[in-house]
Amino acid sequence: MSWTTTRLVEFQHCDPAGIVFYPRYFEMINSVIEQYFRDHVGYSFGRMHLKDHRGIPTAKIDATFHAPSRLEDLLAFSIDVSHVGNSSAGLTIRAFCGVEPRLTARSVLVQIDTLSGKSIPWAGFVRDKLALA
Repeated sequence: MSWTTTRLVEFQHCDPAGIVFYPRYFEMINSVIEQYFRDHVGYSFGRMHLKDHRGIPTAKIDATFHAPSRLEDLLAFSIDVSHVGNSSAGLTIRAFCGVEPRLTARSVLVQIDTLSGKSIPWAGFVRDKLALA
């Protein structure tokens, strides 16, 4: 089951030709993942980092850029969870403009204790929400 949100391509995302500069996609992906955890999982990055001293850095990411995105395109981003491990999760993130695919990224996140930097198991409620996706 996909979770979906949108992002408007802004000037800050673009090169001088008005095309999204590829590193900006990774910033958008991070923003989408943060929103996913806040709105779908119910675990905001504020609570995660400041209260629980946990983080979910990206351990791996592979991206395919299908077509350029341009200034003021409205991109629909979807997240599908491909697997949930003890302390990791695989996500597939897709971006479309209308029906045209623009980006597919496959990412592995690992939950860590931010104080030690070591991986730690998902909290039960987080694992349950990720597994339902």
